[in-house]
Amino acid sequence: MILEMKVPSPGESIKEVEIATWLVKDGDYVEKDQAIAEVDSDKATLELPAEMSGIITLKAEEGDAVAVGAVVCLIDTDGVKPAGDAPAAPAAEAPKAEAPKAEAPKAEVKAEAPKAAPAAATSYAAGTPSPAARKILDEKNIAPTTVSGTGKGGRITKDDAVNAVPSMGTPTGGNRGSERTKLSMLRRKVAERLVAAKNETAMLTTFNEVNMTPINLIRNEYKDAFKAKHGGLGLGYMSFFTKAVTRALELFPDVNSMMDGDYKVAYDFADISIAVSGPKGLMVPVVRNAENLTFRGIEAEIKRLAIRARDGQITVDDMTGGTFTITNGGVFGSMLSTPIINPPQSGILGMHNIIERPIAVNGKVEIHPMMYVALSYDHRIIDGRESVGFLVAVKEALENPVELLMNGDAKRALEL
Repeated sequence: MILEMKVPSPGESIKEVEIATWLVKDGDYVEKDQAIAEVDSDKATLELPAEMSGIITLKAEEGDAVAVGAVVCLIDTDGVKPAGDAPAAPAAEAPKAEAPKAEAPKAEVKAEAPKAAPAAATSYAAGTPSPAARKILDEKNIAPTTVSGTGKGGRITKDDAVNAVPSMGTPTGGNRGSERTKLSMLRRKVAERLVAAKNETAMLTTFNEVNMTPINLIRNEYKDAFKAKHGGLGLGYMSFFTKAVTRALELFPDVNSMMDGDYKVAYDFADISIAVSGPKGLMVPVVRNAENLTFRGIEAEIKRLAIRARDGQITVDDMTGGTFTITNGGVFGSMLSTPIINPPQSGILGMHNIIERPIAVNGKVEIHPMMYVALSYDHRIIDGRESVGFLVAVKEALENPVELLMNGDAKRALEL
């Protein structure tokens, strides 16, 4: 029986996908549920499993855009799985026995090679550098063809090489190759959204800095107990930042709203998009109702989503929605940046690397671990007062986490 495999719908709004990679070849035998292809939508990369076992016939090429519901391959379920042939190995030994016979012509070539050497050693064509000149030109990365020789017969002398000046035009001597590859559908969609965010929003960025000493003290004191109590779960910075953001969103609700034509849509919940790095690029899965989660709950959910992104199992539903985004460029060493809004959201908080710097504390200079933070926001819906106030509220919570994020009891907030 010939089974027609059709493209399943990855999500309600997705009308077509792109064949990113075939994991099998035309005519291969495939097992039921074996991954046969990776397909890109404008929101995620998904694996396409075989619906039945049999011999596969591919009906689309890599890079083809295929409509949802269209046939991408045929599977002959009556096809027999091929058995491995053990005798194939001895047959491969036959050419080895004839190898010595093929050496005779090579011996003749080697015998004739010295005859050409004297001719090359006794005459120099115009533009040929002397050994000393060639060494100098190589050190300068200058091609001999760009130097005019003043020696006998146009030969390039040592003085010619010393006086030669590298060309100010196209450099020579290095690789100048290029490769043209088509962007995946997901990457093209990301590019489209980023350009739209710049062109269709009145985006501004405000900055502040956070003294990370209070959070570091809490983490140093409780991270081992937290890990032991919660099954190896780490106590990272993201839970503190997520809690600080959800608190600030309650104080400044305009930052937790979006533009919809001539209307403003405000939310009474905080679905926080967390930017994570995956094998297919940057993914932004969503932590739902983060305002109701504990530190343990936030860390567990971020870990779950990060693992799904790393393993290529992230789904459209995992990334749909979100009312505000947090991105951490500090893990890659970024000191300061202006993050781009994740549309249709109105705000995004950028975290950066932590560097010890001298600051004034109660009139004295002290060294503390400091982080620059940046809030990019849509000025069409968020005014300067709200944006600056929001970022200050985040800073205050991070610098006084026990009182403002843990209700005065760190152990209880960490469920220890």
